[in-house]
Amino acid sequence: MPTSPIAKRLSEEQSDMPGFVLERTAKRMKQFFQQTLSAAGADITIDQWVVLQVLNQREGLSQLEIAKATFKDAPTITRIIDLLCNKSLTQRVLDPKDRRRFRIRLTKQGKAKIEEVLPIIKNARQKAWRGLDEAQMRQLMGTLNMVFDNLSPEETK
Repeated sequence: MPTSPIAKRLSEEQSDMPGFVLERTAKRMKQFFQQTLSAAGADITIDQWVVLQVLNQREGLSQLEIAKATFKDAPTITRIIDLLCNKSLTQRVLDPKDRRRFRIRLTKQGKAKIEEVLPIIKNARQKAWRGLDEAQMRQLMGTLNMVFDNLSPEETK
C-alpha cells in the first residue's frame, strides 16, 4: 500500500521530534541548573560543577581524561580548569611519571565547594525528576544510554 505524501511527511516530522525534545530538554536542564547555582550564590557554572564532580569521583586525572569523562573538547576543559585553579578549587600537579603532563587535583576549598553545592544539585535533580517513579527512571536511563551507544564512534562498538 503506497504512503501518501502527507503521511510520509508526518512520519518524518515525528521521527525528528525525539531529537528536538531531547535537545530542548538538555538545554532546559542546563539552564535550570545554572540558574539554581547562581541563585544559591555558588560562584561556579554548571560546567565547572561537572568537572569538580568528575574529580571528586576520580582524583588526579589528566586534562585529556577529564575531557573524555565530560565529553568536552580539550580547549574547553583547559579554560574550565584555569577558572577552577583561579578560584583555588583545583590545582595542577606535575605527573611524577611524565613531567610533561599535569594531574588535576581538588584543593581543600574544592572539596568544601562540592559539599556546599551537592545538596543544591540534589534538590534541583529532585525537581527535574519529580513525577517519575523508579521504573520510569530506569526506562529513561536505558533509552538515553541506547541512543548514546547508537551514536558512539564505530571503533568503540
